Amino acid sequence: MSENAPFAAGASFYGVSDLELLVNDTHKFESRYMETLVGSIHTQKHLYDARSPIKNAKKLGKPTIFFQGSEDKIVIPSHSKDMYDIVKNKGLPSAYILFEGEAHGFIKPENIKSSLVDELYFFSQVLDFTLADVTSDLVIDNLESWKEKHH
Repeated sequence: MSENAPFAAGASFYGVSDLELLVNDTHKFESRYMETLVGSIHTQKHLYDARSPIKNAKKLGKPTIFFQGSEDKIVIPSHSKDMYDIVKNKGLPSAYILFEGEAHGFIKPENIKSSLVDELYFFSQVLDFTLADVTSDLVIDNLESWKEKHH
């Protein structure tokens, strides 16, 4: 998500930020999944680092909203929270929504709706377009100061 990225903003739904952490902290069912995608952590650590957003944080340069379930055992909440903290501390517009009682993928209809509405609202604010009939209580960190610099 560098300044030259072909997109203007991002949304992360229970996203992985650190492949090594995923290998070490995910539940048993997913514990060998990364080996099929990347290879052994013991022989391919350089690839795990290269493909982990948290280890490439200096490249982050776009507004991002993060959605996470508090009970996610596949991608634990610290993945999204740590990325949110990085984006926020860079002064970029950011938001973090933790859905209590949700796991990896939201199943409660009200949370599915809320995540989609908040995502759309976030994009409307950072991309500066007007929404009709959409309201949100979403708090976007750094939005006003960022708009002053970019609009």
